[in-house]
Amino acid sequence: MQRWQLRTAASLFVGYSAYYLCRSNLAVAAPLLIREFGSRGLDKEVLGEIASLGVLCYAAGKVVNGVLGDLLGGKRIFLLGMVGAVAATVVFGLGQGVAVFFGAWAVNRLVQAMGWAGLLKVTANWFSYRSYGKIMGLLSLSYLVGDIVAKLALGHLLTLGVGWRGLFGAAAGTLALVALVNLFTLAPTPASVGLPEPPANPDSLFEHEAAAGQPTSLRTLLGPYFRSPAFLLMLVLSFGLTALREALSFWVPTYLVEAAHLSESAASQYSALYSGFGMVSILGAGYLSDTWLRGQRGPLLLAAGLGLVPVLALMAQPAGSYVLPLVLTALAGLLLLGPYSFLAGAMALDMGGRRGAATAAGLLDAVGYVGSTGALWLTGRLAERQGWGAAFLALAGLAAATAAAALVFYRTQERRPSQVALREAAAATSVDL
Repeated sequence: MQRWQLRTAASLFVGYSAYYLCRSNLAVAAPLLIREFGSRGLDKEVLGEIASLGVLCYAAGKVVNGVLGDLLGGKRIFLLGMVGAVAATVVFGLGQGVAVFFGAWAVNRLVQAMGWAGLLKVTANWFSYRSYGKIMGLLSLSYLVGDIVAKLALGHLLTLGVGWRGLFGAAAGTLALVALVNLFTLAPTPASVGLPEPPANPDSLFEHEAAAGQPTSLRTLLGPYFRSPAFLLMLVLSFGLTALREALSFWVPTYLVEAAHLSESAASQYSALYSGFGMVSILGAGYLSDTWLRGQRGPLLLAAGLGLVPVLALMAQPAGSYVLPLVLTALAGLLLLGPYSFLAGAMALDMGGRRGAATAAGLLDAVGYVGSTGALWLTGRLAERQGWGAAFLALAGLAAATAAAALVFYRTQERRPSQVALREAAAATSVDL
C-alpha cells in the first residue's frame, strides 16, 4: 500500500507542477507582449483584463470540474485538463492579436481547473483522513514548485533569446510529455490495483455516508456545504486570500521590471522568491497548525491577513533600489501562501472526505477566483493609471478585510469540539464510570 501511495503522490506532484508551465508563462511573457502589441492596444490594463477573464473562466471551471471529479473520477479529469491546456497554449502561441489572446487564455484557464479537482479526488481515495494535513502540505508545494520551475526555466529561455512564442511552445510540449507519463503511472483508486480503501473522515459533512462511493445526485452532493456555517465562512476567506495570491503571482514580474528596474529575465527569475518563501510558509503553517495549534487554522489565517497589510503598504512606496522590492516579495509569499493552502487542501478534504472532496475544493476555489478576477483587473487598472502605489494600497485593504473574516471564523467555529473528540471524551467517561 505504501509503495502505491508514494507512487500516487509523486505522479500527482509532478503532474500538477507541470500545469504551471502553461499558467505562469503569461506572467513571464507579459512585458514582451506589451512591447510587441502595445501599439495595437495591449497595455497593462488590457493584459489585466485578459488575466481576469481567464480567472473568471477558471472559477467557473472549478465548480463544474469539482463536481465532475466526484461524479466521474479524479484521474480522468486530471489528464483531460493537461491535454486541454496544451492545446490552448499552442493556440495562444500562434496568435496574432488581442482577440485570440483573450479566447485562448480563457479556454486554457477553464480546462486547467480540472487539475486540482482531479488531484483532490485521487488523494481522498488513496490516503487516510489522519494524514490529510501531511499529504496536502506536500502536494500543495506542487503549485509553488511548478511556479518556481516555470519562471526560472522560462526566464532562462529569455536569456537565450527565445521569444514569447517559443516560451509557449516549450511549455506546451513539456506538459504534453508529463501527461503521457501520468497516463501510465497514476492509479485512480486503491481498488483499481486490488488494494483496500483507507479510512474515511468521520468529521466530514458526509460522515453518515462515509462508506459510500460516488454521490447519488447533485443535490445530495452540494446541499451539506451550503448548510454549513463553517464552510460559508471558508468561502469568504477563499475570496480574499485567493485574490491576493493571484494578483501578486501575476503582477510581481511586471512590478519588478517597472518599480525595481530589473530586466525582464531577471524579474522573471527573482519573482520566484515569492513562491520559494511560500514553500517554507506551507510547510511551516502545516506543522504549526497540527502541533502547536491542535488543528486550528484560524490563528494563522488571521496572522496572514494582518501581516500582509504593512508589507503591501511598503510595496506601494517608491523603491530606492531593487533590494526592498525583492525582500517584500519574499515576505508576501512567506505570509500568504501557507494559510492560503489550507482552504482548498486539507480543509476541503476534511469537509468533503472521499465522497465530496473535489466539490469542496471546487467551490472554495471558484469563489476565490471570482475575487481574483476583480483583483487582477483592478491591480492592472490602478497600476496603469495611478501607479503601483495605488495598486498595492488597494491590495492592503483587501488583506485587512480578510483578516477580519479570519477572526470571525476562529471565534465562531474553531472552538467547537469535533465529533471525534466528543466520541473520545464519551468513551473515556464511560470507562471511568
